Amino acid sequence: MSVAKNKPNVIKKSLIDAVLAGLLALIVFGPIVGVVLQGYSFELESSRVAWIVGAVMIGRFLISLLMQTPSGIRMSQGLERGGAGVHVLAPGHKSALRWVIPATIVIAFVFPYFANPYVLGVVILGLIYVLLGLGLNIVVGLAGLLDLGYVAFYAIGAYGLALGYQYLGLGFWSVLPLAAIAAAMAGCILGFPVLRMHGDYLAIVTLGFGEIIRLVLNNWLTLTGGPNGLPAPLPTFFGLEFGRKAKEGGIPIHEFLGIAYNPSLKFIFIYGVLFLAVLAVLYIKHRLTRMPVGRAWEALREDEIACRAMGLNHVLVKLSAFTLGASTAGLAGVFFATYQGFVNPTSFTFFESALILAIVVLGGMGSTVGVVIAAFVLTVAPELLRSFSEYRVLLFGVLMVLMMIWKPRGLIRVSRTGVVPRKGVAS
Repeated sequence: MSVAKNKPNVIKKSLIDAVLAGLLALIVFGPIVGVVLQGYSFELESSRVAWIVGAVMIGRFLISLLMQTPSGIRMSQGLERGGAGVHVLAPGHKSALRWVIPATIVIAFVFPYFANPYVLGVVILGLIYVLLGLGLNIVVGLAGLLDLGYVAFYAIGAYGLALGYQYLGLGFWSVLPLAAIAAAMAGCILGFPVLRMHGDYLAIVTLGFGEIIRLVLNNWLTLTGGPNGLPAPLPTFFGLEFGRKAKEGGIPIHEFLGIAYNPSLKFIFIYGVLFLAVLAVLYIKHRLTRMPVGRAWEALREDEIACRAMGLNHVLVKLSAFTLGASTAGLAGVFFATYQGFVNPTSFTFFESALILAIVVLGGMGSTVGVVIAAFVLTVAPELLRSFSEYRVLLFGVLMVLMMIWKPRGLIRVSRTGVVPRKGVAS
């Protein structure tokens, strides 16, 4: 009887939700989908907007009806419980990663033998964004310092290789550690002025730093080439070069091995070195998060006042986060430059910083595995959606909204393994 009485209220609430969702869809999709620019004029596409708004209203009406049923209420409560707090595992829990990691390494080893150059290039970009996501995860995910200018350190690494090759004759292997050190020093320099800043103020300063670096690269024509950019060298293997013809005094690797020239060989080599670099960064980050410095980052993220009250030096904690995060971006910049063979300022805009931040948020703040998965999702998905190139950014925004609703802590939450109390210790 009570269900029959409440049925009109359920339908009324669902209709209200559907109308509100339709109005919101009209506001969001109307200017984007309903207006088609043609030169200096435009045309209205009312039918497309009507279809989208109608689909949103019907979907919202059905979802609202479902969520008011007993099973929908249980589902909603389950999602709320699953997204809150840090997940504590049972003592002695064995992670499935002990099988996943060796299997991933084996798959990564045989992958180049079956992949075409296009797929290999997409995976290389995915690995580069994994490095960037891991670095920013230290700054934002672990230390809680919102950095919107992270792309500046990425640019320092890329231009470090190009400038070192252009003016000093340095190669890939020489610049790789130097770029990481230079980016780390830039991170340390940025860290000092923002020691007393938090939240929005910190985000504005770091955003300004990223724009300053981009404008310098764009306008310092005599050094960086400005918008024209600079060439970047390919990596070498014990002095052997991967081009069709080597520089004066050099030997191409295909001639040394006595095989036909294969343009994919250089990408296979970059892929192999980059994969080893990602594994090294993953291991170092895994160890750091379990060391005192990693616990200090998390303490700073949760409550800086309590962190300082416990005697932790917040200056060193912040600087260490900025420095290590920036050095990882410097490494990624070197790999990006040698993969592209060319760098210019258009590759280091604010959108790149937003994309890297989205990788950290979608993957899960502080979650290493989540960042790796999100990096590949957000780099491979645009390639799969090339036929929807007009709506890729729109789909990206919808994905972000859905993730924040259903998985506010990201794809994979941070988990901690429980500890069994020792005998004689009060529980």
